[in-house]
Amino acid sequence: MKVLLITALVIFFSLICFSQEKLESDIDYAYQNAKKGIYWALSNIPEKKTKLESELIADDKLYAEVKLYKEVNGVKIESTGFFHSNEVRIKIYKSFDSLEKAGYLMKKGEEE
Repeated sequence: MKVLLITALVIFFSLICFSQEKLESDIDYAYQNAKKGIYWALSNIPEKKTKLESELIADDKLYAEVKLYKEVNGVKIESTGFFHSNEVRIKIYKSFDSLEKAGYLMKKGEEE
């Protein structure tokens, strides 16, 4: 009887650990997809538009939804990454000065 109870407990806890690891992995994939959306938005900042919305789709799968808003002294980016039924949302604000230093924006008067 004790052996059966111990075996049942071991199986139960191993199933719980496995499901938690899978959930953690799925969330990590969704987070990576949200980061891809952030990098895409930083690389595609429009010069004249004040708002940009796009979806990153590949192989008939939605990886991220990206929204970029130009604000007074910078840009606000919201990226939602997806993986299976999980979604992770990242919101960042970057000033125009930090975008110029990082090379995402050209200074006024400069050309490539």
